[in-house]
Amino acid sequence: QSRLVESGGGLVQPGGSLRLSCGSPGVALEFYYIGWFRQAPGKEREGVSCIDPYGDKTGYTDSVKGRFTISRDDRANKVFLQMNALKPEDTGVYYCAASTRNMCTLTEEYYDFWGQGTQVTVSS
Repeated sequence: QSRLVESGGGLVQPGGSLRLSCGSPGVALEFYYIGWFRQAPGKEREGVSCIDPYGDKTGYTDSVKGRFTISRDDRANKVFLQMNALKPEDTGVYYCAASTRNMCTLTEEYYDFWGQGTQVTVSS
């Protein structure tokens, strides 16, 4: 059973928006660095964005800078990925992951546990 749960995926037209959520029924996310990753069909999983426990430090892969925004709401025990101006190349399964390492990183090896993913499809 995954310790993290993603939601908010779906089918959207190019140029549209989606907001993904990452939560956990049993883990207080406020103590963790959280990352978002995605895996497109036939490709390796790649890091998309990360955020530190305080919400002060964030990181993005170059292809989503200016379009995606990561944020967190510790009272709701959730981390969000707001995705705007979506492109067909953003299609994939999006995963959130939690890390106890003291860094905001897009390298998946540094993350300790994961969700099962939510599908995002950008197509007309």
